[in-house]
Amino acid sequence: MPKQQAQSQLCNRLKEIRARHNFTQAELAAKVSVTRKTINTVENNVFIPSTVLALKLARALDVRVEELFYLNGS
Repeated sequence: MPKQQAQSQLCNRLKEIRARHNFTQAELAAKVSVTRKTINTVENNVFIPSTVLALKLARALDVRVEELFYLNGS
């Protein structure tokens, strides 16, 4: 019987890094041209952002994408 591989899950440090910059969800959303709800759903791992949005978020927060997003369980 084949061994099952653990599923990797995309996780993020968006809330933590956003807080370090003293941005509200609404302020960050405005910087990357999305809604506050989008920021909220990304922070809570409900929505996986597109590559473009991930890059915009990293740029707005002055971090590398790899610092903001990471794979868990790989």
